[in-house]
Order: sequence, then structure tokens, then C-alpha cells
Amino acid sequence: MNNLNTVATRSEQSILQTNKVIRNTYMLLSMTLFFSTIMATISLSLQITSIWAYLGCILGGLGVLFLISKKQDSAAALPLTFLFTGLWGFALGPILSHYLALSNGGEIIVTALGMTALTFVGLSAYVLTSKKDFSFMGGFLAAGSMVLIIAMIAMFILPMFGIDVSAMHLAFSAAVVLLMAGFILYDTSNIVNGTYQNYVMATVSLYMNIFNMFIHMLSLVGFLNDD
Repeated sequence: MNNLNTVATRSEQSILQTNKVIRNTYMLLSMTLFFSTIMATISLSLQITSIWAYLGCILGGLGVLFLISKKQDSAAALPLTFLFTGLWGFALGPILSHYLALSNGGEIIVTALGMTALTFVGLSAYVLTSKKDFSFMGGFLAAGSMVLIIAMIAMFILPMFGIDVSAMHLAFSAAVVLLMAGFILYDTSNIVNGTYQNYVMATVSLYMNIFNMFIHMLSLVGFLNDD
């Protein structure tokens, strides 16, 4: 009887811990997305258009991401998370400036943002309500990521030989959007099922999924608008 009570108590504690991680993850995610929006607005107001500024912020953010993984259980994790999302938010400035220079750039951005938000909310809501386990997707997502990395390298090299890769860029963006959708299912499932015990790392994972999906959704919407 005592063993049954102990198991029940541990199960209840596990559920409470998981619910706490879920609550903290989505609260921090909302805050980081809002902070990224502020940084993107600042970048736009400063008229940052250089691709090197974009690359610098992205690479700097990846460096901070490495620190977050090392400091995830320390007091430094939260400020490092805001630094990471702030750098990536600032990196959006040159990208958004490019689209705003188009005749219907504002419409493209709003459409891409809306589609990204609806996709994220829809997929997250499905996992949160169904509690379905998508951990089986881990291997497929890892393989897909490797394929896309190889494709990205190819898109840099092939133009040197005079090969047109415009169609490949479109296919690449579509593949990234699908891959990020898979990662949203996978990461949300890991949060719901208690695989993620640290809400900072869970937040960073979801943030990266949303960021990459939005960037490539812009490409797809721009193509559909003949831009």
C-alpha cells in the first residue's frame, strides 16, 4: 500500500512539474517574441540593411545559444535567452527592409507572419490537447536537417559554376517550413510528455522553430506574390 502511495505521489509530482514547465515555457516564449519584435523595430528604424549585419547577429546569437546550453540551470540562463532572441530579432531588420522596399512588401510580411502564427498555434494546440507523442520523429527531423544543410551548401557553390538555383531556393524554403512544422510537433510533444525539464531550453527550441519558419514563409509568400 505504501508503495502504491509513493508511486501515486511521484506521478502527481511529475504532472505538476510538467505543467510548470509548460506554463513557464509559453510565458517566456511570449516575452522573448515580444522582445524580438522590439529589436526588429529598432533595427528597421536604424535602417540596418547590410547582409553582414544579419549574418553577424545570427552567428552571435548561435554563440550565445551555446552559452545558454551550458548555463541552462543557472541564473544567467534568462538574460542569455533574451540576449539570444534580441540578436535574432535585430537580425530581422535587413530581411524586413528588403520586403518593405517592394510594392506590396507590407502585405507579404503580414501574410507570412499570420501564416506562421496560425501554424504554430494550430500545431501546438493539437499536441497540448491530444498529448500525442511525436518523439518518434526525432530521427526523421535530424536526417531532414542534414539534407537541408547539404542543400544550403550546394546553393552557395552551384552559382559559381553558372547554375541557376532560383527554383532550388523555393524548394529549400518549402522544405524548411515543413521541417519546422515537424520540429514544433516534436518539441511541443517533448514538453507535454515531460522530456524537457528545463523551460529555458524548451523556449529556445520553440523560438528557433518559429523564427526559421517565418523567414522561409516570407520567401514562399513573396514568390506567390511574384516578388
